[in-house]
Amino acid sequence: MSADHARLLVVGSINADLVVRVRAHARPGETVLGDDLVVHPGGKGANQAVAAARLGADVALAGRVGEDEHGRMLLATLRREGVRTDAMRTVPGASGVALITVDDAGENTITVAPGANGRFGPAEVGDLASAIEAAEVVSLQLEIPLDTVWEVIRRCAAADTRVVLNLSPVVSTMVWMSSSVVRACDPLVLNQHEASAMTGGKDAHEALRSRRAGGAGPRSIVLTLGGGGALVAVGEAEPVHVAAPTVDAVDTTGAGDAFTGALAWRLAAGDDPVTATRYAVRVGAAAVRRVGAQSSYPTAAELP
Repeated sequence: MSADHARLLVVGSINADLVVRVRAHARPGETVLGDDLVVHPGGKGANQAVAAARLGADVALAGRVGEDEHGRMLLATLRREGVRTDAMRTVPGASGVALITVDDAGENTITVAPGANGRFGPAEVGDLASAIEAAEVVSLQLEIPLDTVWEVIRRCAAADTRVVLNLSPVVSTMVWMSSSVVRACDPLVLNQHEASAMTGGKDAHEALRSRRAGGAGPRSIVLTLGGGGALVAVGEAEPVHVAAPTVDAVDTTGAGDAFTGALAWRLAAGDDPVTATRYAVRVGAAAVRRVGAQSSYPTAAELP
């Protein structure tokens, strides 16, 4: 089956996650001892695609891996999970790697070496034209070159294909995020930290108001609140709060990607933004109950 016919197309990163559990995160200049190193498949793009596939989605991933053992493992994992890989390419050099530490409270810190993800250039987006046109939703994040993300969004706008943009990682995006890019997002997905960065330190509710003022913002916004659920704002309507189930968090790694993958899939399946967010909140809550990113993602039958 071809990626050209997937209802959800995820364009983004794919990494090998190198994970160490620690009692507490190291402070600057401090060395701490952790448990054994564990290698998991990851990357925001791959995480979203796998999360959607676990839920029964018809999903393809467009991305880049390197000519190394990590790359071979990552492609094999996608295929095993049922993600279409027609739009994946292997390029010279190393695959992307994320260095992750997880503390006893389940909180994580992540440093990413982009590797092959950084070699996914805007000139290659033309190869995705038919896949973009055929998809109901294209989901993106910011772990591939920003010019590539913009080119995908431009082509989505021309094809009238819905764009879900997860504004993560937020670093250095403010000079890039033009009003035309923001207006194409339906929704723009961001957490409280990312919202604060976009609005110069304003609170979450002010972030929603400021980005929607005068029609300059995205068509819709989903603001994730961790254990507090999410806020959904569509057009000029007042935000709707979606509560999250109460769960004991074991590991938050990749939970935001599980949320966004589920959200994008339910939008592709025809749900309205609030209904899709209710589903995605349940998926995110299920993901934090187990260790790892993709290894923690639930099937539909496992949702709380």
